[in-house]
Amino acid sequence: HCVTRSAVITAMMHTTKPSLSSQERALDRRHFIARAAALATATAGLAQAQTATAAASLTGQTIDGKPYDLRQDRGKVVLVFFWSTGCAVCRDKMPELRLNYEAWRDKGFQLLAVSLDKNLDELRAYDTILNRVIPPTQRFPWLWRGAAGHRDSFGSMALTPTSLLLDRQGRVVKQYAGRIDAVKQRAHGRWDE
Repeated sequence: HCVTRSAVITAMMHTTKPSLSSQERALDRRHFIARAAALATATAGLAQAQTATAAASLTGQTIDGKPYDLRQDRGKVVLVFFWSTGCAVCRDKMPELRLNYEAWRDKGFQLLAVSLDKNLDELRAYDTILNRVIPPTQRFPWLWRGAAGHRDSFGSMALTPTSLLLDRQGRVVKQYAGRIDAVKQRAHGRWDE
């Protein structure tokens, strides 16, 4: 199917209504990731016609102590999720993000969580609890933005959650602040085909 970039972006720009059931929100969020990957694929051909944008950069260590460089994920669609353990909306999105990651990780998709917590101990405590109940197939890299060696080109984040969608060349193609309105996405038609 032919998908126009403006139709895809319009469909992705809204926030989720709290009146949706948790099952509806989870389903809609899974569609968000699928559609985000479709957006990055759909815009690949348009990139040549637009002014070249520099690839994003991010380096540091995961909270597990492993080195991470965003360049290692070139060739994949990457969703960078800026969040905080003190953000209820962020924590609410995590189960859905884990399910999406599990479904898409072998299909050219990477999910990366960057914590904006003031204290690394808070993030580690949260991670310790989750690692007791979350299967390994749903674990994706977490970085703490406050770490001495953390460097990125994303600028300040005024709102959590903030998600940045990167295309296969590492360029930011879309930014989402807060929730995505899945009901309005459906009203604009399917964009993951």
